[in-house]
Amino acid sequence: MVDELVDPDSSLWAWLAHDVRFYRKKYGLTLHQLATVIQSSGPNVSNIEAGRRKLTDEQALALDVRFKTGGHFSRLLRFARRGHDPDWFKQYAHLEIKARLIKTYQAITVPGLLQTPEYATALFRGGGVIDFEGPLSQRMARADVFKKSDPPLYWAIVPESVIDWPIGGPEVMRKQLAHLLDMSNRPNISMRVVPRTAGAHAGVDGSFSLISGSEGDVAYTESPGGGRLVADSGEIREFGLQYDRIGQAALPESASREMIRRVMEAL
Repeated sequence: MVDELVDPDSSLWAWLAHDVRFYRKKYGLTLHQLATVIQSSGPNVSNIEAGRRKLTDEQALALDVRFKTGGHFSRLLRFARRGHDPDWFKQYAHLEIKARLIKTYQAITVPGLLQTPEYATALFRGGGVIDFEGPLSQRMARADVFKKSDPPLYWAIVPESVIDWPIGGPEVMRKQLAHLLDMSNRPNISMRVVPRTAGAHAGVDGSFSLISGSEGDVAYTESPGGGRLVADSGEIREFGLQYDRIGQAALPESASREMIRRVMEAL
């Protein structure tokens, strides 16, 4: 198998991934030997070197100790976490495919995995995207994760403004809401709505997702034009607590479906 290389000049995360491989090769270590150093596995080291998986603080420290770098990996990891990651979507999509549980709170729009083509098209056009066929196909293909023989558990929460905001017009929105009702009847999918009557709640800070799977747990936070993947266990726990707090303000599943149905019928 040919090693998958990253461009260290493309981002701090890519530089970090590059240097893991560079130092491993420099000291003549195999993937499994380096895995022993960072208490992981050979496949995980391969994913780290390809930029598909993030180092933890403990792993970065272990590399610094093993290679006597004076804190190079720990320092680079701190700076990478603070910046925008241009490869966020590629990494997020990889984790999404392998997920066993996805929890998402979307503050502005219907979650991507639950969007209809018409709704997504309206979003692209509204955002000024001219050549959106590629991104649209990519977004729709992500929903294939629900066609797997073992699809992930998917728990979504949105504020009421998401379901009564007629993106694309009444006809497009009716179809979108009907799709939400259909998908939320699946045993692995939960759809809940935070009503306006809840007032201020923990979700006003913005959208984020939590993914749990064979490659561990990560959080993803959105920002204009990009996003940030979070691998730090302490920060992930904080997002988990925030998700639970939002859930406390949300309606139960049955009441949420009834609200969606009422809005759909009123369009």
